[in-house]
Amino acid sequence: MATISDEALRERGFRDSERNFFRIMAVVMAIVIVAGFALNLAMGRSTFAVPVVYHIHAFVFFGWVALYVAQNWLIADNHVALHRRLGLLAYGWVPVMVLMGFVIMLTSLRRSGGPFFFDQNEFLFSNSMLLLLFGAMVMTALRRRRHRGWHRRLMMTAMSILTGPGLGRLLPLPLFIPNAWRIVILATLIFPAIGMIADKRRHGHVHAAWFWGVGAIVLTQVAADIIAYSSFGIGITHAVLEGTAGSGRPIQAFLPPGFGS
Repeated sequence: MATISDEALRERGFRDSERNFFRIMAVVMAIVIVAGFALNLAMGRSTFAVPVVYHIHAFVFFGWVALYVAQNWLIADNHVALHRRLGLLAYGWVPVMVLMGFVIMLTSLRRSGGPFFFDQNEFLFSNSMLLLLFGAMVMTALRRRRHRGWHRRLMMTAMSILTGPGLGRLLPLPLFIPNAWRIVILATLIFPAIGMIADKRRHGHVHAAWFWGVGAIVLTQVAADIIAYSSFGIGITHAVLEGTAGSGRPIQAFLPPGFGS
């Protein structure tokens, strides 16, 4: 009886430790995203005086960040029933996120040419494919919510994709031209890498969900680059930008005249 009790206590300790880990990581990722946008505002690189679509996009995406943190907080405090009910919001929220992601990406490209430190074709295709991957990964995680190991790890890996805009605003990306986009993607993988290390220390092995999630991100990025830099991808990029203000900049990443002076 003592052995059974010890095993039960040890199992409960592992469970509580894991839940707390995912709560901490959710908060850290949220802070990274908020910090990136806050820094841009503080330095005058962005403003609230933008078309309404930007504000809708911000509400939708920051709403998801809040939901993700709340869900990890609830499950860590063992509010399972409320966690499950609130999780139903994701089924409607995620498709809206993907839609708004496409809308704001195209708006940015056509309105200003997109961030100058990214190639426009890579920005278009990598953004598009990673958005779709995010949606697919979250939906897969929701389908596997009874398999807690898969569910929370796929959710965290999907969330790591969304840290890209925050990290991109914190890193000195103009210094990383022409590899700025790939460096941001590598930076987002820090979060699942931390998850792998935590698994190894806690359980003695790394859960397969991390490999599937990270592998999907890497393969998606490779495929996006192949398409983006093909004649097809470049042609599509020119077609998207034709007749807009965004066509006035080079398709390749560049430093604007006088930048840094």
